[in-house]
Amino acid sequence: MDAAAEAREAVRRARREAVGVAVATSAYGVSFGALAVASGLDVWQTCVLSLLMFTGGSQFAFAGVLGAGGLAAAPAAIASAALLGVRNVAYGLRMAPVVGHGWRRLVAPQVTIDESTAVALAHGDPAARRTGFWITGVGIYVGWNISTLGGALLGDVLGDPRTYGLDAAAAAAFLALLWPRLRRRQAVAVGVAAAVVATALTPVLMPGLPVLVAAVVAIAVGWTNAFAGRAS
Repeated sequence: MDAAAEAREAVRRARREAVGVAVATSAYGVSFGALAVASGLDVWQTCVLSLLMFTGGSQFAFAGVLGAGGLAAAPAAIASAALLGVRNVAYGLRMAPVVGHGWRRLVAPQVTIDESTAVALAHGDPAARRTGFWITGVGIYVGWNISTLGGALLGDVLGDPRTYGLDAAAAAAFLALLWPRLRRRQAVAVGVAAAVVATALTPVLMPGLPVLVAAVVAIAVGWTNAFAGRAS
């Protein structure tokens, strides 16, 4: 197979992977829509959150904290969502050479998320990377917003999201993001320290604050780098 044929095959493979990831990820937007409505947001607020924020981890954090603590927990909900959204800045720096120039630079930040970055970086060919990034990002954006609307409209019909296990969707999404990173003892130590602190503080602090304190602990433990270079 010559170089041109290999490049075309790489693009086709990236396209297939991107479509698969987009379909799978969009599906659990239904969970967010139902949980957001159950947390006190109305349908239009839920949809605007998906349209403008569009980062699943931050959206679930915002809705979860708001649902647990009400309006009084809004500052903590915003802080938790912002903290989780910081990672997208690093993704943006990494994807800058991939997305292209001109209008693409204006659109790319909105679809630079975990999934679009992961699919792009899974390929070495530049064209395949661009294809994977754009199809994944735009596909999830469209699908996520449609499924968010569906979940929000069905929220009142479904009743308590816990009946269907939808309350576990946020935790499952966070675990899915975390699990691939637990390859070394240092990452495991950071995760365990943050989890222990968050669990201990949850009964005594306002919703959202345990996550913020756990983040500080995670940074402190990670900064020591005591287990670096030692495989788990």
